[in-house]
Amino acid sequence: MMSSPSARPRELTLRGIILGALITIVFTASNVYLGLKIGLTFASSIPAAVISMAVLKALGGDSILENNMVQTQASAAGTLSCVFAAFPALVIVGWWSHFPFLETAGLTLAGGITGVIFTVPLRRALVTNSALPYPEGVAAAEILRSASAEGTSGGVRALASGGAIAATVTFLTSGLRVLSDQAAVTLTAGTAIFRPMTGFSLALFGAGYLVGIGGGIAMLLGVFIAWGVSVPWLTAAMPLPHPAGATALAEGVWLHKVRFLGAGTIAVAAVWTLFSLLGPVARGVREMLAPTASAPDHERDLSPRALGVLGVGMAVFLAVLFAHFLAPSPGGMGLLVVTATLFCLVFGFLIAGACGYMAGIVGSSSSPISGIGIVTMVALCALLMGMERWGLVPASLLADGHRGVIAFALFVLSALVASAAISNDNLQDLKTGQLVGASPRLQEIALLIGCIAGAAVIPPVFNLLYQAYGFVGALPRPGMDPSAALAAPQPALMATIAQGIFLHTLDWTMIAVGAALGVALIVIDIVLRRRALALPPLAVGMGIYLPATVSVTLAIGAFVGWLLARRARPKGHSDVATMIASGMIVGESLMGVAIAGVAGVTGRDDALALVGPGFMPISTLLAALVFVATVVWFSRQVLRTRLRTG
Repeated sequence: MMSSPSARPRELTLRGIILGALITIVFTASNVYLGLKIGLTFASSIPAAVISMAVLKALGGDSILENNMVQTQASAAGTLSCVFAAFPALVIVGWWSHFPFLETAGLTLAGGITGVIFTVPLRRALVTNSALPYPEGVAAAEILRSASAEGTSGGVRALASGGAIAATVTFLTSGLRVLSDQAAVTLTAGTAIFRPMTGFSLALFGAGYLVGIGGGIAMLLGVFIAWGVSVPWLTAAMPLPHPAGATALAEGVWLHKVRFLGAGTIAVAAVWTLFSLLGPVARGVREMLAPTASAPDHERDLSPRALGVLGVGMAVFLAVLFAHFLAPSPGGMGLLVVTATLFCLVFGFLIAGACGYMAGIVGSSSSPISGIGIVTMVALCALLMGMERWGLVPASLLADGHRGVIAFALFVLSALVASAAISNDNLQDLKTGQLVGASPRLQEIALLIGCIAGAAVIPPVFNLLYQAYGFVGALPRPGMDPSAALAAPQPALMATIAQGIFLHTLDWTMIAVGAALGVALIVIDIVLRRRALALPPLAVGMGIYLPATVSVTLAIGAFVGWLLARRARPKGHSDVATMIASGMIVGESLMGVAIAGVAGVTGRDDALALVGPGFMPISTLLAALVFVATVVWFSRQVLRTRLRTG
C-alpha cells in the first residue's frame, strides 16, 4: 500500500546512511574473504534488512522505507566485493605486489557507479514492466513487511519458522559439518564418466520455489547437457584413471572445458536477451526522459541531467585511471585509454542488462558473475589483440610475454566486474523497493552511497588478506605456508584466460560449441513461445555453467512449487509458501554471515567442525533425510493453508 505524500514516512536518513556504512564494513570483508577462499559470496541484502530492522526499531521511529534504504545501501556495497574475481589476478600475474588504494578504490567506485547508471533505464524494462521473479528481492520485501504494519502474525510465523529451520541446517552443515551440503555418485560406462549429484541448500530450495517451473526446467536441462552429455562425451575419449581418480577427472573436465561451453551459451543468450529487450528498454528510456515533476515518488528515477553528469564524470574518471595505470609505459597510450573507456561504457551496459535479467531469474547469489567475467575477458582480449595486429598497442606492453597488455586487460576487467555485480544486485534491490512502495530516485541515491562506502573498504581488506594468507601461487613473503594460502579460484581463472588468449594456448572449441548451442536454444525458445511455452536460453546456459548442486536444488524447489500450485489453488497458499521460502533464504544467509565471521576471526573455515572427512558417508545420508523431511514439512504447511482457505 502506498502512503500519501503528506503522510509518507522518511526514507533516506542520516542515521540510516551511517548504519548502512557500518554494515558495509562487515559484509564486504566477509564476502571478500569467502570469495578468495572458495569462490562464492552471499547476497547481503537480506541480512542487511534484518540487521537494519533490529537496530532502527531499537532506536525508535523506524519505517519500512527507511529499513529498505539501509539494506539497499549495504547490499550495494557488499556486492562490490565481487571485484575479488578480478583485482587479485594482477597480483597473481606479478604486475602488482600489493593493492594500491587509488587504483583499487577508484576503479571499483567508477565501475559501481556506472552500474547504477545503467540500471536506471533498465529498471522499467526489467522490474516495473517485467514478470521476472527476483527471488531475493521478493524475500527481502517479505522480511521488511513482516516488521511493519503490513505484516500479519501468520506471515511472520511462517517467515520465522522457515528461517529457523534453514539457519539450524546451515549451522549443522557449514559450521559443525555433521551434515553434508551435497550428494554425488560417480558412475562409469567404459571410459565415460557420469556424475549425478544434488545439493541440500534450503536457501536454494526456497529460491527455486520463487523462480518457478520454467526457469527450473531450463536449468535442469543445462545440468543434463553438462553432466549427462558433455562430461561423459569428453571423458570417453580420455584414458580412464584408477577408479579413485574418476571423480577428479570428471570435475576437472567440467571445470576446464564444459564451463567454457556454458560461458559461450551465456554469451549468445545474453546478447539475444538484450536484443529482445530493446523495445522495453527504449520505452523505459523515453519514460525516464519525460517530465517527472508531477510523477509520484514510486515512479521517479534520478533525473536525466543527473545521470548525464554522473556518466560523463565516470567516463573521465575511468580514462584518468587507465592513463595512470599505463603511465610507466612510454608513448602511444591515448588510443588505448579511449578504447578501454568506451569498451567499459558500451559493453558495460550490455552486461548490465544480462546480469539484471539473470538475477531476475535465479537471484543475485546464484547469478554467474564469473561466467559474465569470462565472456568479458574474451571480448576484451580479442579487441586488444586486434589492436595489436594493427600496431596500435605500444611495444612496451607486449614485451616479456605480453605481460603489460595482459595486466591492462585484467585492470579494465575489474571495472566491468564491478559494474556487472552492481547491476546484478541493484535490480534485485529495486524490485524490493517496488514491492514496498519505495522511491526509486532515493534508492538510486542510496545505491550510489553504497558504492562509495564499498569502494573505500575493499582495498584495505584485499591488502590485509593478502599479507595474512597470500594467494595460491603468489605469496607476499618468503617462508609463508603455501597450504594456508587463499585459493583465489576466480582471479586465477581470469589470469589463465588472459594469458591463454595472448599466448595462443586457450582452447576456443568449447566456447564456439557453446555459442552454437546458444543459437539452437534461441530457435527452440522461439518455437515454444508460439505454443505459449518457454525455455529461457540464458537459464540453460546458467545450468551448464553453475555447479550442478546449485541448479538441481533450484530445480527441486521449482518442481515442488509447481506441484503445490496445482493442488493448492486458493491464493492463501502462495502467501504462506512465499514467506516460508523467503525465511529459508533469510535463515541460511544470516547463519552464513555468522560462520563467515568465525572463519575471519580464526583464519579457519572449519573452526567449528565436530567431524572430519571420514564422516562424509553418514553426513550425506543425514543431510538427505533432513532435506526430504524439510520439503515434506514445507508441503504440509502449504496444503494445510489450502484446507483452511479452500
